[in-house]
Amino acid sequence: MRLRAARARRIATAAAVGGGGLTLLGASTVGLLYLQARMAHRAVGFTTWMPPKADGVYGAGEGPPIRLAMMGDSTAAGFAVTDPLQTPGAMLAAGLAAVAERPVRLRRLARVGATSRDLAQQVDKIRGRGYDIAVVFVGANDVIHRVRPADAVRHLGAAVRDLVAEGTAVVVATCPDLGTVQPIGQPLRYVARRASRQLAAAQTIAVVEAGGRTVSMSNLLADEFLAHPEELFGPDRFHPSARGYAHAAAAVLPSACVALGLLPELEAAPFADAGDGVLPVHRAAAAAVEEPGAEVSGARVGGRERGPRGRWATLIRRRPDPEAVGAEGTAPEAAGPEGAGEAAEAARPGGAPGKATPGVGDRRPTG
Repeated sequence: MRLRAARARRIATAAAVGGGGLTLLGASTVGLLYLQARMAHRAVGFTTWMPPKADGVYGAGEGPPIRLAMMGDSTAAGFAVTDPLQTPGAMLAAGLAAVAERPVRLRRLARVGATSRDLAQQVDKIRGRGYDIAVVFVGANDVIHRVRPADAVRHLGAAVRDLVAEGTAVVVATCPDLGTVQPIGQPLRYVARRASRQLAAAQTIAVVEAGGRTVSMSNLLADEFLAHPEELFGPDRFHPSARGYAHAAAAVLPSACVALGLLPELEAAPFADAGDGVLPVHRAAAAAVEEPGAEVSGARVGGRERGPRGRWATLIRRRPDPEAVGAEGTAPEAAGPEGAGEAAEAARPGGAPGKATPGVGDRRPTG
């Protein structure tokens, strides 16, 4: 099921002009699938779990800590795991600390059940506090609650613009493929997949226009989760397991490093010629949905950000390596000296573990 770039562009355009006529699921579709949706909802069920508290300082080294904010929904919070080191935030903080050879101070603002609308409140909590980077996982609840995609994208774009205006680099992990959730059967699975992918592409357009960069979660997690559902889904069969979170964090880590200027060799030339990985943003967004772990960011062609068909964007295809953040779904030993070196090497081109980097810090966060 390939996504048409024009569809993503229409959703993003509707968001820009305040339109609300586009919906993720049409009224007739909702009516036909209502019973099946209720059955799937009961199968997933409810839990009383709370996301583990992973806030603190990871790693060590010279210089002030890099300030990392984890924003968005339950995926960003690491819901359904009990060890703080198995959350995406902890794994990203440990990986960044290893690459930068500096400590990273993590703060989780993400909230279970959050939609894109809730990002404004999360941004307000760190406004004026000098955060270096914000990583956002959002979109799944927008699909689940049938939020109009134009509305969801408008809220996301506004949050990214506010963060960028504060001097904060932004990496958004786009909407995952809800068609992989086991309790959802056909034909609802097809509808969920289609809605997820449409929203993911529209998110990419909005984020790049606002000055951030995106990493595609849809196809990456779809392939892995469908192949190994017993390993990558948590006990509620809806949220990721520790290994599932490791896959997500591994996809985001290289982009976070590039956004902070830590690994410039991973960034495609921002002044490349059109056609050399540089496309109009709506085409790059549609292509990213089909590419596991693909990153989309702004580009210039001939010194210009925009061409005849809109904003230029760079599409970078990466195959994430979960070993970069701990193969068993734990923060790398940036945790401890050896794993920190492995995380740093795994984030570099080739992804091969290398020699340990000494003195990167303790396994547990401090502060």
